[in-house]
Amino acid sequence: MDFSIFLEASTWVSLLTLTFLEIVLGVDNIIFISIVTQKLKPEERKKGQNLGLLLALILRIILLFFLGWILGLNKNLLPENSFGFELTGKGIILILGGIFLIYKSTTEIHHKITGDDNEFNADKSEVKSSFVSVLIQIALLNLVFSFDSILTAIGIVKEIPVMILAVILSMLVMMKFTEPVSKIVNKYPSLQILALSFLIMIGVTLIMEGFGREVEKMFIYVSVAFSFIVELLNIRFRKKNKIQ
Repeated sequence: MDFSIFLEASTWVSLLTLTFLEIVLGVDNIIFISIVTQKLKPEERKKGQNLGLLLALILRIILLFFLGWILGLNKNLLPENSFGFELTGKGIILILGGIFLIYKSTTEIHHKITGDDNEFNADKSEVKSSFVSVLIQIALLNLVFSFDSILTAIGIVKEIPVMILAVILSMLVMMKFTEPVSKIVNKYPSLQILALSFLIMIGVTLIMEGFGREVEKMFIYVSVAFSFIVELLNIRFRKKNKIQ
């Protein structure tokens, strides 16, 4: 690796740009981790959140050293012009990740609506296995999110040291904000439903992208930001008028 590239101003511009984009792409990751770790005991949540993000960091750095393999996943696995769409190795991973995200989010919404909170009242031995289960879920979904992250990095910079540093910086920022986001989401049930609905939409997007249908992410983030602002106004209105 040639670290002399950090003496060039263009390298730092690329680093800042990529770090910002990695943080933006990590928003859905933060929301997922914040919701999933709510199943843990309060004293275990911060540990679970940090370990989850650490898993994401390690996974992305490992994937950076397999760029050739990742780029090879973009080859169509189906006979040409046979089904009207392409299916690649990357597409299969995105489809499976989307299905998992939709399943997990709808299951969580079901628990919250029906009040089935048995899994939140586990004994000590069950909590331990639940902690491992939460980390496995985070690791699986991070595999999917990591592909978007790595492909974004490849499109902006070519030097692996810059990519690694950008991923590390973005993860440090995400670690800083995951706990505050988790507290806010946990405090307001309506925000939990909104966040889970957002994850369902991301799951659908992943499936569409898996079948080769590109979706403009900016429209998704803008719509989610709008919904979030409206919900914050609703929360303030309910508090002011003492409405539950």
